[in-house]
Amino acid sequence: MHAARYDMIRAELEARITSGEWPPGTRVPTEAELARTHGVSRVTVQRAVQELVRRGLVVRYRRRGTFVARSEPERDLLRLVNPHGAGPDIEGRHLVTEARVVAAADAGASAGPAGAGPAAGFAPDTPVVLLRRVKLDAAENPIATERAVIPFALVPRLLEEPLEDLTTVAYFRATGVPIHRSRLYVEPVALPESEAEPLRTAAGRPVFRLRRNIWLADGGLAEVFQSHLLPDQSPFYIEQSLAPVPPPAEESL
Repeated sequence: MHAARYDMIRAELEARITSGEWPPGTRVPTEAELARTHGVSRVTVQRAVQELVRRGLVVRYRRRGTFVARSEPERDLLRLVNPHGAGPDIEGRHLVTEARVVAAADAGASAGPAGAGPAAGFAPDTPVVLLRRVKLDAAENPIATERAVIPFALVPRLLEEPLEDLTTVAYFRATGVPIHRSRLYVEPVALPESEAEPLRTAAGRPVFRLRRNIWLADGGLAEVFQSHLLPDQSPFYIEQSLAPVPPPAEESL
């Protein structure tokens, strides 16, 4: 009977959302208010609200309350992966989980047979800065893990910087590192065990893996970056112009 009661409350709240009575951005009554209205315990209400969160109908914000979720935003994939970006394209902050100087072999970014193919790496004993972060959305839910590995010789003062929202390309430019080109791979993979805990999800589920290498003007490697992105946050799109390209103007003699 207890389970049926929480499901009835969930259905009532869901109907208010899907009917438009509670449009996106509406603040949902507090758990205490809902408990009083329905004459049940807060535990019962919590189960109902948590089910709405799981279905993506409401979003919980720390110290602010629960709100009806806004329409799922579309994300420009080219903008998301653009190395020229000056900051995060997805709303929310980064949580730094590791930032230290280690050997490339200990950072998982050394070259060798295991890194054959499109992956690039450093000599195993190269001192590198290892920066691991978790990307959070506006509701403080983890949506991606990130690992950046950069030769320490290029960025000896990087760890003195605020790392929560730092973008490496902007930092390279600000400090005069002569970066020249980058290459990004986007591929569907099963989520590794090591990435499951920070994303609060099960290992083995399908995710997007982004791998980016940045090279210097002299051909040396400046960064090896990898991210595992949950695919259910928002749809991605690529928009291109199909308008005819005018021929180049002839130079006057």
